Amino acid sequence: MALKLSSRVVVVVCILLITYNVLAAAGKNSNLSREKQREFDNHLNRLNKPPVKSIESPDGDIIDCVNIAHQPAFDHPSMKNHKIQMTPTYDPQGDFVTNEEKAKGKSEPITQLWHLKGRCPEGTIPIRRTKMDDLLRAGSIENFGKKTHGSIPQSGLTKSVNEVDNNGHEYSVATVNGEKYYGARGSINVWNPKVQDPSEFSLSQIWLVGSSTTNVTTIEVGWQVFPGLYLDSNTRLFIYWTKDSYNKTGCYNLFCEGFVQLNKDIAVGATLAPVSQIGVGYWPGELVPDLADGAASVQWGGEIVNFEPNFQHTTTQMGSGRFAEEGPAKASYIRNMQIIDDSNIPRLPKDLKTSTSKAGCYDIKSFEIANKEK
Repeated sequence: MALKLSSRVVVVVCILLITYNVLAAAGKNSNLSREKQREFDNHLNRLNKPPVKSIESPDGDIIDCVNIAHQPAFDHPSMKNHKIQMTPTYDPQGDFVTNEEKAKGKSEPITQLWHLKGRCPEGTIPIRRTKMDDLLRAGSIENFGKKTHGSIPQSGLTKSVNEVDNNGHEYSVATVNGEKYYGARGSINVWNPKVQDPSEFSLSQIWLVGSSTTNVTTIEVGWQVFPGLYLDSNTRLFIYWTKDSYNKTGCYNLFCEGFVQLNKDIAVGATLAPVSQIGVGYWPGELVPDLADGAASVQWGGEIVNFEPNFQHTTTQMGSGRFAEEGPAKASYIRNMQIIDDSNIPRLPKDLKTSTSKAGCYDIKSFEIANKEK
């Protein structure tokens, strides 16, 4: 089923760079060889840790409440001796909120669709269960849960987004660079854009990007509609990471080892319900060393994939499907944007550069709201 969300729905996302001192049963499939079946079964058992409790979401997802110390992150070789950090070693001074949010008082509680059927107990984290069909759609374990090459807008790095071949990926982004960035945030209104082909997706997110232009490191968070990955057109919270330009490392959500989840109420990859904000977990410094001393750039914006179904440009929408000139009541937006630099104090980004890779289909512009904050 498709979750219809209005322009008033907002998901607040934050990325904070932190440096640290360093079984679900799988059914048989007759189309798989015995060796491939065993390989897929073993991979499902690695991903789907034994739950303390399981919750069936109204959208068909199974949410497993897994002991926080048994989550997939700790299967990564570099994480064998990692100790869970409930608070960051690098902690920003001052509030990571805007004056607008302070005026409203306490934020709304975090909600996702599966909450209608229950919550996970203390000491556990919610993990969306991976099924055999998920692996079959990917075709191989190597391809499962991964973006394709060219999945990062090049604005602010080496070229503008309309000067490079992004393998079908198209963007409208705002970029800030020139300093070291230790965190970023933004309030993104949530939509349910139409995606033409199941292999395409549409998303709004924040990227933190490392300094290397040969092996790009990035960590990402936002919302997306991706029928090929989730087998529906729901709008879902997602995260992503890579440290080699989307080649062999990294994945969506908790589909591989790496991201350490702390929050017991938010399931990455799960359907978003009307109002959400995010403070879920962290990527350890030893996992993404190119970001351990800060990101080289921060990007806020939208991305779609255009695989040219029927040999024409896709009709997949970005954001709300409306152009930026129609304003924040109709167009998708990101506001309350902040970064953390060497001062260790959240502040508004300076010298934002905007760019789009397909101006006739998607665009981006800065606008001023009532309090004159861009």
